[in-house]
Amino acid sequence: MTRKPFAEVLASVDGVDGWMSPDQAEALYDAAASCHIGDQIVEIGSFRGRSTVVLASAAAEGVSVIAIDPHAGNDRGPQQIDGFVDEAAEDHDVFEANLANAGVGDRVRHIRAMSNDAHADVEGDIAVLYIDGAHRYAPARQDIVEWGARVRAGGTMLIHDSFSSVGVTAAIGRELMFGHRFRYVGRARSLTIYHADLDGSVRARAINSVRQILQLAWFVKNLLLKVVLTLKVGKLWRLAGRNEPEWPY
Repeated sequence: MTRKPFAEVLASVDGVDGWMSPDQAEALYDAAASCHIGDQIVEIGSFRGRSTVVLASAAAEGVSVIAIDPHAGNDRGPQQIDGFVDEAAEDHDVFEANLANAGVGDRVRHIRAMSNDAHADVEGDIAVLYIDGAHRYAPARQDIVEWGARVRAGGTMLIHDSFSSVGVTAAIGRELMFGHRFRYVGRARSLTIYHADLDGSVRARAINSVRQILQLAWFVKNLLLKVVLTLKVGKLWRLAGRNEPEWPY
């Protein structure tokens, strides 16, 4: 299978529900495209398949793509933590339809389970790990710790809603900001990119910490924006002749 150009892949997910900006999609595309035959890509949190299609479309033949999502109606999206059981079955059906429509249905192995219950279903190490699962602190930290430990040396870990979600950011602060294994590469909005190649020296770790700490100013901005949107005072933007901002992601 010839890899589709990024612009074509981006166009293919235009109508697929999900929280992923074009630059975030490109970061996922580049990470998946860097994989080689025999490598493994694991995605935690697929929702309706927007990011899954990008990863599977960019991955070469012989690269395994695994999507882990229980489609249980919990941790479904921004402010959708629980109580969406009725939508769960539809999410699953739409997920499968979106993959089929994009021509990647046979490229993806879907594990319909919570991420902490899926380890036994995934063998070997991981070349690219994309985490967009539960955003509360405890499960987010568990994904970073347990699935991150399975990323091979030199591999890539990408985390959505970093420096946007309180839980995800707290987990990053606890496990990665002062860590010794994952090097912070940068971010596309709230999608952070880490490589498992951090030099263990004091200097390298200090630089890595500072680069992440600097992102906290953007985090504070996002928190303030969420407060404004939650209080439904977006009309102030409209009165000023500007479009009401969207939920940051």
